[in-house]
Amino acid sequence: MSELNTKQLLELVNSRQVGPADERVRAITAQIVGDLFRTIDQFDVTPDEFWAAAKWLTRLGEAGMVGLITAGLGFDRLLDIREDEADLAASRELGTPRAIEGPLYIAGAPLHQREVRLDEGNEGKGEVMVMEGRVLDLEGKPVPNAMVDVWHCNELGRYSHFDPDQPDYNLRRRIQTDAEGNYRFRSFLPPGYAIPPNSPVSELFTLLGRHGNRPAHIHFLVSGSDKRALTTQINIPGDTFLDDDFAFATRDGLVVSLEKVQNPAGYESLGVNGPFTRVRFDFRLQDAVSADEVEPASRYARAA
Repeated sequence: MSELNTKQLLELVNSRQVGPADERVRAITAQIVGDLFRTIDQFDVTPDEFWAAAKWLTRLGEAGMVGLITAGLGFDRLLDIREDEADLAASRELGTPRAIEGPLYIAGAPLHQREVRLDEGNEGKGEVMVMEGRVLDLEGKPVPNAMVDVWHCNELGRYSHFDPDQPDYNLRRRIQTDAEGNYRFRSFLPPGYAIPPNSPVSELFTLLGRHGNRPAHIHFLVSGSDKRALTTQINIPGDTFLDDDFAFATRDGLVVSLEKVQNPAGYESLGVNGPFTRVRFDFRLQDAVSADEVEPASRYARAA
């Protein structure tokens, strides 16, 4: 076999085929491989640098942090932007802005009717908050019996199922709204958090000269009736990183207002017996155009 140059090797890699194939996968793979070949050439990447990168990717997968690096490098937000642009191109009316799921969603949280104490077992770990509102359609009509799947970090910025010190489904619940689309839950105002130190992600961010902080936020997966399932999150105002989120996920319309309430009357069923912070927020769901859009599944479940 004759010696190959870079161009000839790339042509062989991208042209070899011995059986039926998925042409879309072949085309995307060819593009990625070609871009990497050109990157290695352009920056004169050494074998040591290449294999250090391969080792880093292996450690990234072993640490379960692929979903964290995709957020930090902007891919998660890119996918949301493309969804928004597709809606606009199709002249679809927009509802509550979508926002990234993040890598820490867990399906199957305990189910409650209309209201729940999300912070049960976390008493005294933060400022008491009640968040309430309705799930509505684009005309402002209630979506009855909608599902509000909610999760956030603890007072240390850690999530249950990814933190051995927390019980399963801590600070994770599903709320089925009433016939008028009402939901409410008690919790505490969560803090922001930073990517784990001494991890593959923190190593790359150090080399990039970037921080790895997210502002305080609460995640939601909202669905119901024949509406398009919505993955979003609300942000707590006043956070230092509100306009400098390492995941680029802060969006207009998702930064809530905090209302200081002195009289807890009407909130006794949530165990509120003193002053608290109230957040009012209505979710507005788009009409679905396919059964797939209705399904409230995580990004990994959809990929499967």
